[in-house]
Amino acid sequence: MNPSILRIATRKSPLALWQAEHVAAALRVAHPGLSVDMVPMSTRGDEILDRSLAEIGGKGLFLKELEVAMMEGRADLAVHSLKDVPVTLEPGFTLPAILPRADAADAFVSNHYANLAALPQGARVGTSSLRRQALLRAVRPDLELLDLRGNVGTRLGKLDAGGYDAIVLACAGLERLGFAARIRTRLTPPAWLPAPGQAAIAIEACSDNPNTLVLLAALNDTDTRLTVTAERAMNQALGGSCTVPVAAWCVLGERGLHLRGMVGDASTGQLLHAEATRVDDDAVVLGQQVAAALIAQGAGELLGL
Repeated sequence: MNPSILRIATRKSPLALWQAEHVAAALRVAHPGLSVDMVPMSTRGDEILDRSLAEIGGKGLFLKELEVAMMEGRADLAVHSLKDVPVTLEPGFTLPAILPRADAADAFVSNHYANLAALPQGARVGTSSLRRQALLRAVRPDLELLDLRGNVGTRLGKLDAGGYDAIVLACAGLERLGFAARIRTRLTPPAWLPAPGQAAIAIEACSDNPNTLVLLAALNDTDTRLTVTAERAMNQALGGSCTVPVAAWCVLGERGLHLRGMVGDASTGQLLHAEATRVDDDAVVLGQQVAAALIAQGAGELLGL
């Protein structure tokens, strides 16, 4: 018998709550009569803001408390930004649904400058993402790159307070929270690649709860799952760590799946690129193929493989 109520474990940040409410609304539409409640929680990734994620253990810190809540029966599912979900889940968990992807581009945000090229020599740019740091150093090695943690509103507040000349955020997060007007320039593929899975919302649940998994699977977007599977497979073949700059962008077109991948060096701006297409839609093999091409170029040295 299917449950009549589902409880969503979610972080308390405005963006996390927006995403959880978005999933709740979609579940109510897909299953009329279903009740959906929120279980807001704080995670270590939210609480430790004075160090980079790479220093304190990676993006998986955003998941642990939510997974414990599901294991203990206090929640039935958790909602995440897919880019924060490790490529290998903890045993006993699965991703029954990945929602349609939003705008996966990064956003250049500044109160005084229209784009990266317009920044003065030595301008201060805020981002804690090693991927974004590598991309920034590749195009503007003169910039002073400064750490930037906190939720979207906090980061915009730090920019407005004068701590930075510009910051780089995800377009999707800004748009979801009503800050689209703050985007001065979209940083887009192929010159600027996003994080694997960026702008996709993932639903996580315990793998031993088939009734719940059936309800959640109704929200799965097949095309999005296919493309992000390729990106995450590439990331996994490269070690799957957030402590190195890895980027990926996969699209589904008339000729099949096309994946572009990048590995970089956040300290030097060195970038390695590779791409491949598969007509058979085997996303995992495609990801592994692009990873192998990057390793053949020397990505292993950058990644410590």
